[in-house]
Amino acid sequence: MLKIAVFPNVSKPASVEVLRRIFSFYEDKDVELMLPVDESRFFGMEEYGVPHIEQVRADIALSLGGDGTLLGVCRRYGAMEVPVCGVNIGTLGFMADIEPDELERKLQKLLEGDYHIDRRLMLAGYLKSQGKEKFLGHAINDVVVTKGGVARMLSLGLTINETHLIDYKADGLIVSSPTGSTAYSMSAGGPVMNPNIKALVLTPICAHTFNIRPLVIGQDDVVHIEIAAIHQDIIVSFDGQECFRLLPGDEVIVKKSDVQACIVKFEDKDYYSILRAKLWKNDE
Repeated sequence: MLKIAVFPNVSKPASVEVLRRIFSFYEDKDVELMLPVDESRFFGMEEYGVPHIEQVRADIALSLGGDGTLLGVCRRYGAMEVPVCGVNIGTLGFMADIEPDELERKLQKLLEGDYHIDRRLMLAGYLKSQGKEKFLGHAINDVVVTKGGVARMLSLGLTINETHLIDYKADGLIVSSPTGSTAYSMSAGGPVMNPNIKALVLTPICAHTFNIRPLVIGQDDVVHIEIAAIHQDIIVSFDGQECFRLLPGDEVIVKKSDVQACIVKFEDKDYYSILRAKLWKNDE
C-alpha cells in the first residue's frame, strides 16, 4: 500500500477542489491518504487527520500550493527525506511539478512509480552569540540577514571559511542555494543557477558600495556574517518563513546541510523547459 501525506495550503481557494480530486482519484486504489490534523479539521476531513504527521513515515508527500508550501513541507520532514511532490496552485511554482490540468495523469504516475527524485542541497544556519553557537534551522532556498523593520542601512562583515573578505553597508545579504537562485536572490540581482550546480551564491541587498557584487562560492564553503551595527532591528530568515532576531555582535553561520530535500520530478519536464515557461512565457 502506498502511503501519501497531503499538505494543502488553507489560504489557497483552489485547495478545496484539488484536494477533492486527489481523494476521488485514489479512493478505489491501494493508497492510504493522510492529512495534518489542523488541515483535516479545516476541510471537514477529520477522519484523515494524523497528529504529528511529520513523524509518521510516508512514501510520498503532496504539497498543494506554491513553492512556499512545498518548501515548508520539505523542512517539516527534515532528516526523514520523504519525497515531496508539488501541485502548483500558486503563482510561478518553479519547484512544483504538477499543474492542475494534468493532476490525474501525474497522480497515476506516482502510483506506478514513474518519476525520479531530485536531491537538492539544503542550507544549515547557526547563530553564534556571546561565545555560544546554536543551530537555528534548515533552508532550501535561502538564509537572509536583513532589516526587521524601518531601519537604517546595516553594517555587516563577511567572512568565508577563515578569510575575512569585507565590511560593508547594505540592506542585507542573501545566502542562496542553487534551488533558491530563482527566488529572492534573483530579485536582488543574483545569477540564475541550475539546481545541480555544486555551489552557493551570496547576493547583497541594495549594497551602498560598488566593491561587493553577487559572489558564487563552493558548496562546502562556510559563510560567516557578522552583525556590526548597534542600533538596528535585524533578523535572519529561513526561506522567508522562519525568522530570528539578531543582536549587536552576533554572527550568523551558513553552510551546506547534511540533510537534503527530496523533490519529485517527472520525465516530461526538465529544468530549462520549466525556466522558459515560468520566466519567459509572456515574452513570446
